Amino acid sequence: MIISLDGLYAAITGASSGIGFAVAKALLEKGATVALASRPDEKLDHAVKKLEQKGLKAIALPMDVRKEDSIKRAASWVEKEWGRIDLLVNNAALMMHRVYPDFLTSPKKFFEIDPDTWIDMVDTNLNGYYLVTRGFIPMMIDQKKGRIINISTSLPTMNMFAPYGPSRAASEALSNIMAKELKQYNIMVNVLLPGGAVDTGGLPENTGDKLPFKLLSPDVMSAPVVFLASHFAEGITGERIIAKKFNEWLAKRQAEADSPS
Repeated sequence: MIISLDGLYAAITGASSGIGFAVAKALLEKGATVALASRPDEKLDHAVKKLEQKGLKAIALPMDVRKEDSIKRAASWVEKEWGRIDLLVNNAALMMHRVYPDFLTSPKKFFEIDPDTWIDMVDTNLNGYYLVTRGFIPMMIDQKKGRIINISTSLPTMNMFAPYGPSRAASEALSNIMAKELKQYNIMVNVLLPGGAVDTGGLPENTGDKLPFKLLSPDVMSAPVVFLASHFAEGITGERIIAKKFNEWLAKRQAEADSPS
């Protein structure tokens, strides 16, 4: 399957590191024009420069997913400079180490977590998906097409770590609603999750060596995102795709398409 994304315009939230950065790199390598959306700081600038050093034309898009005014400015820039948006990847999230660094070895009960910390995580991981999509969706509706990929996590994680798990579970429920309500506008919405813990630098120092499982590379998300951005994914919406099992998922879909009805 040869994929070219020349002429595709994409914005990715939380793109200054981890999954967002890996996805941005993968899309750029296929020819897409990509805006890395993140809070304006040195981390975002460094991410863009790192891609530029590889000969990839990345664009910094300063945006705080928790703030409507910030999102409005970013969407206005995209509309003015690009005139369209083909793909939106909602990825920005606060991870558990932001709640407390030793969450794996000394987990807190939900009622022990500071309310401000809880609210901040839900604002980013759930409300951010709503606000960013709300800010960019008018362009997709006007152009009568678009793709949205919402990054999520595994079901065991949803039921293990609060408030991260509940925020991700709610974002998946929101994704299902998005898929149904946006289908009439030819806008496809899918959920993508790694299928395991990802090495995004969010674990306490030396923790990775003690885990009973191997951390996944953020690059595990690259192939499915490129596919979902391409013409091969036309009409695919409302799916929950596990990146680690992407090849199996794709093979099953192709087999079903090839079988006589």
